[in-house]
Amino acid sequence: MRKDKLLGTALLAMMSLAGQSAFADETCASRGDLDVMYCDADGDLVADAPTDASKLRDPGTLVFAYTPVEDPAIYADIWQPFIEHLQTVTGKKVQFFAVQSNSAEVEAMRSGRLHIAGFSTGPTPYAVNLAGSVPFAIMGSDDGRFGYKLQVFTQADSDIKEMADLKGKRVAHTSPTSNSGNLAPRALFPGLGVTPDTDYEVTYSGSHDQSMLGVVARDYDAAPVASEVVDRMAERGLYDTDDVRMIWESDPFPTTSYNMAHDLTPELQEKIREAFFSFDFAGTALGEEFSGVQKFIPITYKDQWAVIREIQKANGVKYTPEGLAAE
Repeated sequence: MRKDKLLGTALLAMMSLAGQSAFADETCASRGDLDVMYCDADGDLVADAPTDASKLRDPGTLVFAYTPVEDPAIYADIWQPFIEHLQTVTGKKVQFFAVQSNSAEVEAMRSGRLHIAGFSTGPTPYAVNLAGSVPFAIMGSDDGRFGYKLQVFTQADSDIKEMADLKGKRVAHTSPTSNSGNLAPRALFPGLGVTPDTDYEVTYSGSHDQSMLGVVARDYDAAPVASEVVDRMAERGLYDTDDVRMIWESDPFPTTSYNMAHDLTPELQEKIREAFFSFDFAGTALGEEFSGVQKFIPITYKDQWAVIREIQKANGVKYTPEGLAAE
């Protein structure tokens, strides 16, 4: 059994136990889609901080994770300037945690082993509802713009010229919970004349990187991918842009959300926010990796993830352990 499937199974078992009444907040009057461990009395769609001060956490070492990528070791180095800044502002040691799957990242946040994390667009609602994660920032430009586009690529010499030409083809989606890699295509493509699984064969590649590399290698006829990922891949020379051709792109979606655990002390939460919003990308490895990004921008899950929730609702997504484990 694959390692990520084992992690998903373990996550499902742990959440099933946590859903028992001994772990639930029996006094919660409103929680929406949140797991029974959490409450949403103020209606902002994210977990409230514990009302019992003894349940607030102020860890000596903060653990930070970035969304799963093809080569986590590279990103540990890329994030180092920010980690050093975070240590300076918070006065705490910060450890980078390289995650191998979305399920593992959500499980780490839920279990209390992860305090700050970047979650991909699609998995963010799972982190919010299953792990008590609170999105508060996103990468953007000086003028406040942020986002990425869903783009569909095929080979440069392919006979696929428009979306309808995907009929009868083998198309790589990334993973079931991915927004641009699966959910948005399933919600948007029928309006463009092609329905995934009906008009073309869906094959899950595991990541945007693998989808794009699979198109280049002709393992797949085409693939929907996130523009920010394939742009960075091209900048690193992982594929030749002359080998592929884009046949369609969407309007912008929000990118990776940056989250903190809901049960950190108010003082620590404020320091974490200060670290994010005071970080200067200029001249850092992080700034070089994420071209066009100059700063972290404040966001809320309720507002900026509304379009993502709509897409997931259209796909029948339920924010359950089973849904995440299936990913």
